[in-house]
Parts: sequence; structure tokens; C-alpha cells
Amino acid sequence: MTDVSLGSKIPNFSLTGTSGLQFTLENFLGKNIVLYFYPKDSTPGCTNEGIDFKDHYEEFQKLNTEVFGLSRDSIKSHENFKTKYNFPFELLSDPDEIACKIFDVIKMKNMYGKQVQGIERSTFLINKDGILIHEWRKVKVDGHVVEVLNQLKENS
Repeated sequence: MTDVSLGSKIPNFSLTGTSGLQFTLENFLGKNIVLYFYPKDSTPGCTNEGIDFKDHYEEFQKLNTEVFGLSRDSIKSHENFKTKYNFPFELLSDPDEIACKIFDVIKMKNMYGKQVQGIERSTFLINKDGILIHEWRKVKVDGHVVEVLNQLKENS
């Protein structure tokens, strides 16, 4: 699979999600989709980002938009993370890096002085026709969710 570029249709893919969700992209056509990729459940930056999406979730819903958090963590880890912070949206598990490869978010990173491959915090806005209309890479958590909302409002 190849990575996608702005203005291109996202290839259909399926992942297991929390709450028993079998996520398939084509099942959400007709709605905007925010896919936010994050490195690891229950880490400070990822927790803050999830809480920000939770705090603005109703605004996304009013704009006909579904939000999904996505990492390589297991469903069990995702369920614990979602329950602990009461996220109103589902988390998708991508241990085989299916979506990670489509969106090209696996990058070499420094962890405690070692080079490791991990998810680069990134967010993708997909319109109701399945077209990638905006992307954010190397995301800094502070203010990011409001930026995504503002972009969504501009495209509505």
C-alpha cells in the first residue's frame, strides 16, 4: 500500500476498534472523519491529545464528523485508555501498521538515545467522499484540536 496525498481518495481499510467496532473506512462515507495517530496509550502527550478531542467532541459531531484515535497498541490497552479518560470516540488498533503505512506515519525516532520506529503524531481530515482534505504532521498537542476544528469549519 502506498501513502496518500492531499486531494486523493483514501483506499478502503479495516481495523478493530474499541467497543467491538469493526472499523471500515467505506462504512463512514457521508461523514467527515478525523483520524489522529498517536504513539502510545496512557502517555502524557497522547492522554492530553485524547482529552482535547473529548472536550471538543460535540463540536465535531455538530459538523457531521467522526473522530478516531489510532495507534499500534492492543485493543485491551485501548479499552483501558478509553475507559480511564471516558473518551466518547473509538480508538482503533493497528498492530500490523495497515493504516500507518497508508498514511506514512511510521518514522525513526529517538527514544532514550536509541533509534526506534514509532508513530509520528499526525492527524488527517477526510471529507464525506473519502478524500484527504488536510493533514497535520509532527503535531504539537497544545492547540491542535482547535486547529483541526477550525479547518473543518472552513471546509464546511
